[in-house]
Amino acid sequence: MTTRFYQLALNYYVNDVETSVRFYTEHFGFVETFRTPKEGKPDYAEVTLDGLIVWLVSKEAGKSVHGLPLGDGGFPKAVMVMWTEDVDAAYAMLIKKGVPSVSHPHDFLWMHRSAWVMDPDGNPVEIVSRLATSS
Repeated sequence: MTTRFYQLALNYYVNDVETSVRFYTEHFGFVETFRTPKEGKPDYAEVTLDGLIVWLVSKEAGKSVHGLPLGDGGFPKAVMVMWTEDVDAAYAMLIKKGVPSVSHPHDFLWMHRSAWVMDPDGNPVEIVSRLATSS
């Protein structure tokens, strides 16, 4: 019997689940689909966008429930990649809203344009689009 993997998801271990939920729903259009507990400060929340599932997990829950070594400086991080039609416009909108910049819009690999911003817990978020090609 072989193992089958399906449905991409990311875990982000964060300082404040509620702050991270607001960041992804307000700035990128994610929809919150689950949280626990339902009342009070959440330990876990799930946000989705076009089939991508992201679990925002409090560092405390990661430590107490899973025994993960999630200290202040070395907890695991991941990069979220957000595709968009216009990197420059998206980047300008995010910066205007106070999202910290990591890397200004730039072309790379002769076919992409990219910029990087930072979420509230220091996780980098890449915004990227395909460059128009000449016919």
